[in-house]
Amino acid sequence: MFCSLNELISFLHVNQSKERGTVKDKVDFKVDEDVTALRKAIEGLGTTEKTLIDVLTQRSNAQRQLVASAYEKATGRKLVADLEGDTHGDFENLLVALVTPPALFDCNEVIRAIKVGLVELLLSRKLHGWNLTLSTIALLACLTVLMIHDLKSEVSGDYAKALLILAEILYEAGEKKWGTDEDKFIDILCHRSVPQLRQTLVEYKNISKKTLQESIESEMSGEVEKLLVAIVKCVKNVPAYFAERLFKSMRGAGTDESTLTRIIVGRSEIDLLDIKAEYKKLFGVSLHSELKSEVSGNYGEALMLLCGTED
Repeated sequence: MFCSLNELISFLHVNQSKERGTVKDKVDFKVDEDVTALRKAIEGLGTTEKTLIDVLTQRSNAQRQLVASAYEKATGRKLVADLEGDTHGDFENLLVALVTPPALFDCNEVIRAIKVGLVELLLSRKLHGWNLTLSTIALLACLTVLMIHDLKSEVSGDYAKALLILAEILYEAGEKKWGTDEDKFIDILCHRSVPQLRQTLVEYKNISKKTLQESIESEMSGEVEKLLVAIVKCVKNVPAYFAERLFKSMRGAGTDESTLTRIIVGRSEIDLLDIKAEYKKLFGVSLHSELKSEVSGNYGEALMLLCGTED
């Protein structure tokens, strides 16, 4: 349950700036040359994976879309279909992700996460658990609202006073009250802009002497707790949130390649540079060196190229 719901959160981007990505537009980009190279790699005797990696990881998604369109015009076939037919496993999934338009990629991941989450909710709850289930489903819907608020609004004056009131409401609903009013937490965390919530976190700690995350973890449990904690982490520091997700994907029994692909592809043109910096600060090692030890082959090579040079 935890992974699937966090997958949803991972694609409700807080910051869509492309200035901190590791992947940029290729300066001397030539569509025809890329199409020719891809056709030789795919149509020749045996697929030349190195060419696929070099072309698709070293172009921006906008440039990949131009290549995919020209490829279809030249061959009568969709590039994604040829990649699916000629590659397999995690490497195939990565290449398909790279040639998928970002909005469609995000939608597919969100839909998949919701489907998995709802199936698990329905299977894991008996009749007495429906209230929590419905709260969780409502929370999933509210997450989208949180992430599309204007990030540039200022926090001052009467607005700041209103945030103090929000913090007090959260405190009254949780830490000060025996039993927690989950609905108030959900309403505030899902219907306020990111600047509002950041200031609310500060005011909440001033009032309760505990962080909001600590209060959520002590007062709640299950899916709602995990989702609300994830929201708080994203509000505080989006790159750190993704760094933690990457770290956890490479710990435990086996590597979670789907999480690696999703985050590295999804953030490669947004803030992967910042995620790499947070990773090193939090865990004392570079993301690049961790990937080198955890993934290998064509898949590993492509991931590391997307991450850029080692810090």
